[in-house]
Amino acid sequence: MIAWKSSPLPALPGNSPDLVLHDTALGRTVPVRTQGEASLYVCGITPYDATHMGHASTYVAFDLLNRQWRDAGNAVRYVQNVTDIDDPLLERANVRGLDWRELALEQTQLFRDDMEALNVLAPDHYVGAVESIEWIVPVVEDLLRRGIAYRVPGEGTDPDGDVYFSVNAASDLDPEDPDAWRLGTVSGLTPDQMLPVFAERGGDPLRAGKRNALDPLLWRVKRAGEPFWDGASLGEGRPGWHIECSVIAQRFLPAPFTVQAGGSDLVFPHHEMSAGHAYACGGSPLARHYAHAGMVGLDGEKMSKSLGNLVLVSQLRSQGTDPAAIRAVLLSHHYRTDWFWTDEQLTNAEQRLARWRRALPLTSRTRAEAMLASVRAALANDLDAPAALAAVDAWAVSVGEESDSAGVAAAEGPDADGADLAASTVGALLGIRL
Repeated sequence: MIAWKSSPLPALPGNSPDLVLHDTALGRTVPVRTQGEASLYVCGITPYDATHMGHASTYVAFDLLNRQWRDAGNAVRYVQNVTDIDDPLLERANVRGLDWRELALEQTQLFRDDMEALNVLAPDHYVGAVESIEWIVPVVEDLLRRGIAYRVPGEGTDPDGDVYFSVNAASDLDPEDPDAWRLGTVSGLTPDQMLPVFAERGGDPLRAGKRNALDPLLWRVKRAGEPFWDGASLGEGRPGWHIECSVIAQRFLPAPFTVQAGGSDLVFPHHEMSAGHAYACGGSPLARHYAHAGMVGLDGEKMSKSLGNLVLVSQLRSQGTDPAAIRAVLLSHHYRTDWFWTDEQLTNAEQRLARWRRALPLTSRTRAEAMLASVRAALANDLDAPAALAAVDAWAVSVGEESDSAGVAAAEGPDADGADLAASTVGALLGIRL
């Protein structure tokens, strides 16, 4: 699958400090060791509706991570998936009277357009679930052979043969390995805490015949009226959600890769189970670190497709909103916080950008260098975008004060080199075009 076009990163003098990042699985902020090579997997969309601010906030947040790593001198390998076959997609296509493939193509392209407008760096590999099925099938077959997966008998409308992952078998694979996956490794939840979340987020804890209510689906055998693919010995059908990301990540990234990222609603069950699948398949952790972005809401509720309370990137763009202002709103909140979108924030972001743009031709190289150092320090501290924006605000204020004061030495006055460095700093590190 083709991603979108990335704008070239402006060159900056020097390098960013090493990163410290909040690790969800550890529950604390830790140094991220890269040794010059970093790898990132950010879970992608299920393309049944347009990109809302919750999506955009997540992808912009981890775009900062990508940019910070590159500025620190790392070679970065970035992978993102597209869940272009799943129940919500089929349901929405049916409601709209569309072929599910047509809907997936339409919404994936809209997402690409939104990401390009928001200046999010494109992944090196942008992989759809459908194109990964040929890789998934032998992995599930191997888990079955090894007793880490099992078939569930049919009951009611469910046919025989759905394949489930045994969380108990996977948790017991290597009791002596301190890096082994065990249920709760990523989320820190107890089974009792997991059950209601599992049911809410695509799990089926009440499915008859499962060995553990928390066992996730690996392969759904063919049902009437649903798309299906050749599953070899698994039979015709389609894959479960979590195995998709595990297989794609293991195919294109090191084992373990550096950071698994996504929205906080993916901690459990998605990232928990993806990590379990990966360990069961390869004997090593999926990722060294897990990072998660907060939820975005509107009018006191989480913004979600199911609630229909969406502020859409494409809608704002069609109204003539500067995408840089949208991005500035998203960066004005720390990536780990939950927050609510308001029109006032967009107005404030537009005014902020106007102040920055007015300051550009007035800055000296010295002022721009100081701003660069402050932005780098903020992002290296757990991607603290609000602090980085405050550093640019302080730069703009200082430039304005300097230009208004009498007797400024020529060496401290505005110059083209300073303006170029300031614009490059904001563009390369924050992804905001001035």
